[in-house]
Amino acid sequence: MKRQVTMVIFLLFLGLVRGQISYNIAEEMSKGSVIGNIANDLGLQIKRLVSGKAQIYTRDSADYIELNRERGALLVKERIDREALCRKNTPCALHFQIILENPMEFYTVTVQITDINDNAPTFEKSEMKFKISESAVIGAKFVLEKAVDLDVGTNDLVRYDLKPKDNFALKLHNNADGNKNVEMVLQKPLDREKQEQISLVLTAVDGGEPQMSGTMMIVITVLDVNDNAPVFTQQIYKTTVIENSPKGSVIATVTASDADEGLNSKITYSIANTLDDIRNVFKVNAENGQVVLFGNLDFEESRSYQIDILASDEGGLTDSCKISVDVQDTNDNYPEINIMSKSTVISEDAKLNTVITMINIEDKDSGHNGRIACFLGDNIPFTLKTSENNFYSLVTDSVLDRETVPQYNITVSCTDEGVPSLSSSVTLTLQISDVNDNKPAFEMSFYEAYVVENNTPGVSIFCVKATDADWNQNSRVSYILEDSSINGVPVSSFVSVSADSGVIHAVRSFDYEQIKDFQIHIKAQDGGSPPLSSNVTVKILIQDQNDNPPQVLYPVLTGGSLVAEMVPRSADVGYLVTKVVAVDVDSGQNAWLSYKLQKTIDRALFEVGLQNGEIRTIRQVTDKDAVKQRLAVIVEDNGHPSRSATVIVNVAVADSFPEVLSEFTDFAHDKEYNDNLTFYLVLALAVVSFLFITCLVVIISVKIYRWRQSRILYHSSLPVIPYYPPRYSDTLGTGTLPHVYNYEVCRTTDSRKSDCKFGGAGSQNVLIMDPSTGTMQRIQTEKSILDEPDSPLEQKPPNNDWRFTQGQRPGPSGAAGGPEVAMGTGPWPQPPTEAEQLQALMAAANEVSEATATLGPGTMGLSTRYSPQFTLQHVPDYRQNVYIPGSTATLTSNPQQQQATAQQAAQQALPPPQAAAQVEPPKAAQTPASKKKSTKKEKK
Repeated sequence: MKRQVTMVIFLLFLGLVRGQISYNIAEEMSKGSVIGNIANDLGLQIKRLVSGKAQIYTRDSADYIELNRERGALLVKERIDREALCRKNTPCALHFQIILENPMEFYTVTVQITDINDNAPTFEKSEMKFKISESAVIGAKFVLEKAVDLDVGTNDLVRYDLKPKDNFALKLHNNADGNKNVEMVLQKPLDREKQEQISLVLTAVDGGEPQMSGTMMIVITVLDVNDNAPVFTQQIYKTTVIENSPKGSVIATVTASDADEGLNSKITYSIANTLDDIRNVFKVNAENGQVVLFGNLDFEESRSYQIDILASDEGGLTDSCKISVDVQDTNDNYPEINIMSKSTVISEDAKLNTVITMINIEDKDSGHNGRIACFLGDNIPFTLKTSENNFYSLVTDSVLDRETVPQYNITVSCTDEGVPSLSSSVTLTLQISDVNDNKPAFEMSFYEAYVVENNTPGVSIFCVKATDADWNQNSRVSYILEDSSINGVPVSSFVSVSADSGVIHAVRSFDYEQIKDFQIHIKAQDGGSPPLSSNVTVKILIQDQNDNPPQVLYPVLTGGSLVAEMVPRSADVGYLVTKVVAVDVDSGQNAWLSYKLQKTIDRALFEVGLQNGEIRTIRQVTDKDAVKQRLAVIVEDNGHPSRSATVIVNVAVADSFPEVLSEFTDFAHDKEYNDNLTFYLVLALAVVSFLFITCLVVIISVKIYRWRQSRILYHSSLPVIPYYPPRYSDTLGTGTLPHVYNYEVCRTTDSRKSDCKFGGAGSQNVLIMDPSTGTMQRIQTEKSILDEPDSPLEQKPPNNDWRFTQGQRPGPSGAAGGPEVAMGTGPWPQPPTEAEQLQALMAAANEVSEATATLGPGTMGLSTRYSPQFTLQHVPDYRQNVYIPGSTATLTSNPQQQQATAQQAAQQALPPPQAAAQVEPPKAAQTPASKKKSTKKEKK
């Protein structure tokens, strides 16, 4: 499909971009077909169509075209039928505008609809009948019904065919309006006697590709002689009719005459137009030829009509004429105001000439009736600016203020120039959006607030109120307490301000006697961006409250001493005894004091001044008056409720001091024994409780300590099975122990801190017991590298104080001489007590003795897995060679070997380093029980 695209773009003086573009498409395109890429053709980007909310504005109600913003293409929304849209009018086009916002732009688009051959020529009637006299002359014409083809151009009707052509020929007659009348012309005389009825076929063919056609049957009945055909006085009649004329109005009268007589001269008039609206608008009187208005005339729908009138006589002869009707326009259409695009909200800080709405004004009338003038109401900051083709722009022409006028109802009125003129109007509602251009304003520039002292913390003191003329978030006011200090104390420790309500709350309880007033500064800040604020000062005055009782300054009782005023018995009435002096730290009427006696009797001797507190006599002193007088004076303030204090004034009625002294020695002074006794009892109870708890803690601690020590110490009641420790030489030379025995020791990283000591290899020590003294002496044949004083693994020597008495020495009988001891290089364990050592030695010796006695000869009672040659002579005498558990020494009781042991001490030492390198690899450590079984295997 070929499309032609033309585009013209130009700028309006308002700064609006306006362009015009045209497309050509064929009718009957399927729904969704692409008309053109409007974005490329207008030079716009796809995102501009989306952000500008591009939309189609059309004046017609029909909606044939749609805009796809994402693709930037115009699409067919509904099937377009050119014949239904434009009828016979050419060219046929759709006109609409594309509107974009921010900034406001609009483009005019024209889509030309080209015709396709989708309609065949059609006759209104499928059959047409004629009655023709047999005497009709050759050349007689008979008007046929025309075919109608709704297509235009080359697809319109191009020719007619009439078959058969024996008697009649077809003739086309061109009219002044370009239309053609179809006439059937008699070419051969008719003979009713030969053929009374003739049937013909009229075919209409268009010029489309492929060609389409329509047919109509013509039935001719041959009659007797009718010599003359009707003849109109005019071939064309012209008339003018005002639109909206009432129905039944006569618009024209046609006249035809027939030279025949009788029935052959009777003429009948009819309208020959087919397939158009002529017959719905006009009617012709069949007898007199008057053409009357049958429907409504609308100049805007059709400005002219062509009416074909047919005159027929009874003989079947006809003639035709044409009536050209011009419709005259009247001012019957109101101006139409169409809102193309509008903004319902505009910011109050909008610049001048900001476009608010695009308006199109249209009046279907023509001439002066279609000329329009538009205007706005008064006293509004807007104006209308016009462009060509009745497009208007509503723009701002002054500053907007939302706080003054938050909303405008803009009425646009348009009036045409017809007589009488017609007008129409439309009202637009425009909201003015708020801008944060107003500060919060307090009701007063300075506030004073009052609060009564001794208030409850958190009580509300005062409320400040600020209003903001802005709207919504911009008018939301928050209250902030400005930082300041009062006598060096932050103001926030005195009061707080509610951010939402502006209520001032007391943070603490105020005391009028300490602070009487202070000032705070409160800032009101709105929620705009950026925020605006204003400040106000609030002076808070503390009101006094009667919270302090009067304080008596005189007389004062101190240290329990008794003070008395003396009144001589000769005192006159009004004698000044003393004056009670009191003060009240409150202020105002709360500090006004009054004095009175607590108890009065009928013959009272004294009175107190109500205002000054002076105590005076009110009568003469008599003998009946007691020497001791006790006056209770009440000092009361004037507060509400009032507070008071009481003071006791002792008065002595006497002339001399000794008399007074004798009387006042009986005065009992109350001592607060009960209070002191309670204090001492509580103190004693606390001390006893503390001592009890301390003793309990100490006892528990001692028990725990002893228990832990008993866990650490070695306590075992099992007999000790003697075994030979590794790496010790046999001092007796019997060969029962290996000279070198390797073993493995696994220790933790903290083994050195424990009580268990492990020896190291590298030297050999020999302990020899002196028989005379019972003291073991160490002979070190080779110095160990561990004996250096700085070595952390230095081997400690055995305890030289370890001595045995003659009866305690180990052996079969306990009477042997001192044994020689061969010892290794391992460290000494913690030595047990002598009693524990002796018990272990004796138990081991007895166990060995009992075990030896039960053995059979030659086998020791061992299993058969041992060799038979294993006899008792191979068993070492454990009674002579005893290993002391917990030590690294071997004791012997053989006196014959003592000397040899001393001589061979050096030879029995550890081998030199060369020999030490050839020792056997380490073996797993063996338990004492398993060691006895493996003695023979380990013997060299």
